Amino acid sequence: MHPVIHLIGLPTDQNSSFERGAALAPPAIRAALWSDRGNLSAQSGLEIGTDVNLKDLGDLPLSNVDCAADDASIIRAVTESLDIDAIPLLLGGDHAVSYPVVAALAARHGPLNILHFDAHPDLYADFEGNPRSHASPFARILEGGHAKHIVQVGIRTLNKHCREQAARYNVDILPMLNFEVDMVPILSGPIYISVDLDGIDPSEAPGVAHPEPGGLTVREVLSIISKQSAQIVGADIVELNPARDVNDITAIVAAKLVREIAAQMHQNYDHL
Repeated sequence: MHPVIHLIGLPTDQNSSFERGAALAPPAIRAALWSDRGNLSAQSGLEIGTDVNLKDLGDLPLSNVDCAADDASIIRAVTESLDIDAIPLLLGGDHAVSYPVVAALAARHGPLNILHFDAHPDLYADFEGNPRSHASPFARILEGGHAKHIVQVGIRTLNKHCREQAARYNVDILPMLNFEVDMVPILSGPIYISVDLDGIDPSEAPGVAHPEPGGLTVREVLSIISKQSAQIVGADIVELNPARDVNDITAIVAAKLVREIAAQMHQNYDHL
């Protein structure tokens, strides 16, 4: 069987802590994805539209003001995709959107194994008094029992509080110091992939609100994703800030990730 993959935009940045702008990301990613500057082939040779059934559902009409209402809308949209056996691939938005997405997926599939790319662990109990901050989604996911195991790749800003949180929840953090791609495990399913674009080095993805030098290359991210062989039940690509982008390079990287993750979802569909 071949899955249908639903591309869904989540235009919200109400939980951004420093600089807003990520709500404008989904249209920028789509423009790069469908642009004639490139084609729709993934590195495996699978092609979006020919081999991989990617259906663009557009953006959810989020308020970007009322977090509870927007969470409910996101959960509803993900659940509607699951009800017709589609796989949701979400375009953020800030990283706070991962929490309702994963909650909806875990309600259907049970706790997930999560592969998380980021400069930051996003494990704050709350950040600046906001428990739904984009610095806190994985704390909320773990508190809710929605994850079996989280592997975090690209981390290079691990402070004392987040180190304690990681130990508390048994999060497997692979920091950038002395990092090698072969350190990343091959996870069992169901897998969720979450890509914060600031996990990639700002030389390759400058259009983010919290750039942190010393990050992953795009090549490393693609190699890690291509190693995963179990079923991928959902994914998000978050934290593009178009106002900070340079020649649309970060949007182009995000579009590349859409193609590659969608192709991997297709390839792994029957692998439990």
